[in-house]
Amino acid sequence: MNERTFPSDEERGLLRDAVRRLLERHWPVDQAVELSRSGPAVRTQWKLLAEQGVAALGTDPSEGGMREIVLVMEELGRAASPAPVLSAALLNLLRLEERDTPLAAMRAGDACVVLAMDGADAAPALTWAGNRLSGEIAYVEAAHAATHFALLVPGPAVVFVQATAEGVHLDATPAMGTEGLHRLRLDGVAGVHRPLPAGAPRDLAAWSRLGLSGRAWGAAQRAFALVVDYAKIRRQFGQAIGSFQAIQHKLANVHIALQGLQLCNTNAALQCDLGTPQWHWFSAAAWALAGSNLRLAMLEIQHTFGAIGYSEEHEAPRHFKQVHLDVLRHGGGRRAREELAAFFLDGEGGTLPEYDLGEAGNAFRHEVRAWLAENWAGHQREAHEKLSFKKREYNKEFAQALGRTGWVGLSWPRRFGGQERSALEQIAFVEEVERVDAPRVGAPVQAAILQVYGTPEQQQRLLPEILRGEAIYGMGYSEPDAGSDLASMRTRAERVHDEKGDGWLINGQKIWTTTYWGDYMLLAARTDPDAKPRHAGLSLFIVPMDTPGITIKTSTTMYGGSFANVFYDNLRLPADAIVGEVNGGWKALTGALATERGLIGGGIVMKVARAFELLCAHVRTAEAHGRPLRDDALVRDRIGDLAAQIEAGRQMMMHCASQVDGGETPLQDAAVSKVYSGELMERFGEAALDILGMVATLGEGSPGAILRGRIEQNLRHALMWAISIGTNEIQRSLIAQRGLGLPR
Repeated sequence: MNERTFPSDEERGLLRDAVRRLLERHWPVDQAVELSRSGPAVRTQWKLLAEQGVAALGTDPSEGGMREIVLVMEELGRAASPAPVLSAALLNLLRLEERDTPLAAMRAGDACVVLAMDGADAAPALTWAGNRLSGEIAYVEAAHAATHFALLVPGPAVVFVQATAEGVHLDATPAMGTEGLHRLRLDGVAGVHRPLPAGAPRDLAAWSRLGLSGRAWGAAQRAFALVVDYAKIRRQFGQAIGSFQAIQHKLANVHIALQGLQLCNTNAALQCDLGTPQWHWFSAAAWALAGSNLRLAMLEIQHTFGAIGYSEEHEAPRHFKQVHLDVLRHGGGRRAREELAAFFLDGEGGTLPEYDLGEAGNAFRHEVRAWLAENWAGHQREAHEKLSFKKREYNKEFAQALGRTGWVGLSWPRRFGGQERSALEQIAFVEEVERVDAPRVGAPVQAAILQVYGTPEQQQRLLPEILRGEAIYGMGYSEPDAGSDLASMRTRAERVHDEKGDGWLINGQKIWTTTYWGDYMLLAARTDPDAKPRHAGLSLFIVPMDTPGITIKTSTTMYGGSFANVFYDNLRLPADAIVGEVNGGWKALTGALATERGLIGGGIVMKVARAFELLCAHVRTAEAHGRPLRDDALVRDRIGDLAAQIEAGRQMMMHCASQVDGGETPLQDAAVSKVYSGELMERFGEAALDILGMVATLGEGSPGAILRGRIEQNLRHALMWAISIGTNEIQRSLIAQRGLGLPR
């Protein structure tokens, strides 16, 4: 189905605004709980929504499909409204024959039809015989407002019954301190039977989970917005609690969790609308995330509210209850994780679904894949993989071969010899490179700085070397007393005029430099020691690493690599070694770091995805205690959980890419992606140890090491990503202050 047949983003925005205004006007916050208890009030709300066209969602993709359904469910969650929008949408999606059913009246708002699906995901004890329906079904929502019920029976089929028919009984079943659920009992009730295709129950469950995930997200997002505002005004110890780092980081974590789920919900709904073969997979990933992310998010929100959140007079408790009730339906996250695990561990085993990167991105993916099959295969790749992890980072022969393709300059402007490819095409490239474990090439951050701030002479001399794959750059930023606080750096650059000419004299020390063995260093140094603020006195320099005055002292890292302390003693540079204006380095430096965080976030996720697929391939054939490892229920649960977490990271990567292609610089979202992906790599490493046990701790060279020690090496390496390019604590503060507007 062509995407252009669907409503536009603008139309979806108008729908959201219309539904929100209606709910604010007719479902007031301070009356929502009381209104929910009233069947007539819920039916009135349903009538008003139907008049807005909401009751017809799902009947025609051009008028609204799963994305619009999820959007409306988000608004219902925000307003704590039990209006049976999801019931109507699911029935519409089934495309049932309307004769003798209440479907037409439902779409007009004259009938309030509740699709009774057992919220516990148990097989309901319903029988259809002699045109009569008997049995019972639990956890039915809005049953007290229903004029009709629709029930799923074996066959499969849907049976419609009138709520007032003889033999229909409702028993209230309070749950989580609410009164909205009922047990529906039927004793020989006449009904209208409509058969369904064999796969309809599975589709119904997936559709329902997406809708419920949207509503639960809407409830959590509303509670989050309330608590962020509260943190700005609630004062303790003489200041707003939102200025406390503990609160800022707590709320940054909630923001990250909510963003990950919303992106997964949106993508799963899109895949459903498009009818892609693996849309059920995306739906399961979103549901697995909802089951974990939202419950933890609501706990953190309540913790931040403190005692005020205990009061039923406050809005927060109802959202806490709604989230927990919604995400436990259909077997909750446990059932979704099992579905994801089955995808990877059963049968031939699966790999993470490929994204549709658009016509250009998809074509480029295949082009890169074919080139790598020709140029990074056979003896060359095998020889590289036999090297220690420390020596695998760079391969000169491969770098120069790639340089001949021009792909080092994928994103570069054409005036510098680049290809100006989109961010989606860049994702295609990095994915394929990670898929075959090829070494890195180029200097993307340094090249970007040179293109923006470099002189024409610097650009003409230095950029072609990078483009050809011939030059590797390091970054000389951090110092012993200036890690995350780069404005405190002390390395000094003094302008000199003497018999040697006009130049710069550099003195100082840089630490934790990983690419110290490169051809050049992009060095940050202080050119004005008296500048106020401190960051205003920094400048950037290009330093050839063979320049006299450089001393390198290396240290072995805990992940088997190395970094260096680099000492600059009376290092003499020519006047034209400076990049950009004197004292203008901070803008270039921070912009480059933001760019790198976005690149790092996506790159780390792809590394984790590759390691995850290799782990699954091992689990499929491994045994533990004489039985297949893949049959262990706890192993399967961890695999499913990892799959969902990786999908959230991939969606964050795609979100940043879409912003870049839209001409935006995603500062806060790049920080979100960097924090999430770095810690995802840590979680993956720890989970892999739980799954595999002691054998996973064996390193390269050890007999019996899994994947030549890659599992344990990944975990040790993961620690770097939570610190490198700005610690995750600093990134959380950035998210809280710049993204959420919390006070410093």
